[in-house]
Amino acid sequence: MMSAAPVVETTLANLKLEKRGKVRDVYAIDDERLLIVATDRISAFDCVLPTPIKRKGEVLTQLSRFWFEKLKAIVPNHLLTTALEKMPQVLHEHADELQGRSMLVRRTSVFPVECVVRGYISGSGWKDYQRTGQVCGHHLPADLRESEKLPQPIFTPATKADVGHDENISEAQMASIVGEELTKHLRDISLQLYQEASDHARARGIIIADTKFEFGRDAAGAVILIDEALTPDSSRFWPVESYEPGKSQPSFDKQFVRDYLEGMNWNKKPPAPSLPPEIAAATSRRYLEAYELLSGKAL
Repeated sequence: MMSAAPVVETTLANLKLEKRGKVRDVYAIDDERLLIVATDRISAFDCVLPTPIKRKGEVLTQLSRFWFEKLKAIVPNHLLTTALEKMPQVLHEHADELQGRSMLVRRTSVFPVECVVRGYISGSGWKDYQRTGQVCGHHLPADLRESEKLPQPIFTPATKADVGHDENISEAQMASIVGEELTKHLRDISLQLYQEASDHARARGIIIADTKFEFGRDAAGAVILIDEALTPDSSRFWPVESYEPGKSQPSFDKQFVRDYLEGMNWNKKPPAPSLPPEIAAATSRRYLEAYELLSGKAL
């Protein structure tokens, strides 16, 4: 069913809005907990588009919940619950907005880096490789084709930008920001998470070409996985059945929207153009299909 109106923005009375990101609205519950609401906003080229994608926020939330549960043996995560009935009573009056798209999470001290893992050469990694033969300090084999599988997954961190582009950096640059020991720890965890998720996804018909993780420290000082995990917003998902290196791949993620926008005469600066209804609907279908393939359940 896709009849419910999309959620573009939330305003929850009696709660402090801590941050309104490109997609998520984050509210303070108390000193130890946050509420993260995934809206149906979609961004591309660092611009939030005026056209929402129905049920996108539900997919991001429920797919993150799926992966947090599946991967918790590798690293703990910040999720407390996605069940509204288990959340504080003050949230229950906003059930129409929050149902299915909100996570109650532990507060953390967030590390100021994105932990990106690439198993295939695509996106900004492909552009860097074409220019230098490297990605984030990794020397790669000559003559790789676009979308080709790498000999082994590589860890390619990036800076986190509240405004504008994240910037690819080397492990050495990351170590100068968060320290060498933590860099190695986050690298090893990220590669392990990617491998476990990639093996599961491939068996379900999806290639995870690349993905990004975020981590922080909880109140006890433990390193935990935060934000979202292995969603179509934070990953490139390609269908196994149509994979063919040497070109851009069809996808279950927002690359479909980027490809549409690339064909327009738009300078990639605000204001972003609207999406035609058929593009928005097709994007929604891709997000839902990704969830169903990966989780084995309908949303």
